[in-house]
Amino acid sequence: ATTTTTTPPQNSSLYVGDLDREATEASLYELFSQVGPVASIRVCRDAVTRRSLGYAYVNYNSALDPAAAERALEALNYTPVNGKPIRIMWSHRDPAFRKSGVGNIFIKNLDKDIDNKALHD
Repeated sequence: ATTTTTTPPQNSSLYVGDLDREATEASLYELFSQVGPVASIRVCRDAVTRRSLGYAYVNYNSALDPAAAERALEALNYTPVNGKPIRIMWSHRDPAFRKSGVGNIFIKNLDKDIDNKALHD
């Protein structure tokens, strides 16, 4: 018998989307370090203008706290940063996973009152 888990094994990397363009590594560190030992944070920026692209990666030190990333995903998803709720997902760096057919579902024509959190709930 096999067991299924939503947590990828040994994954301590999170994708943080819907990020306010003014959010910084320092502000994200302040938030995410409340949950566990942060190893690194990278706000992705345009190569020329250096403006934020609206997403970041947060990596936890899984050797010190293997459950920190999962706690952050549960506790901080949809937390406002600079007044805008962030969306947190597991970061999948392995191209085989991204090409596996497991993917996103896109839903359009929703009522204006339905945001990411309402859809998630």
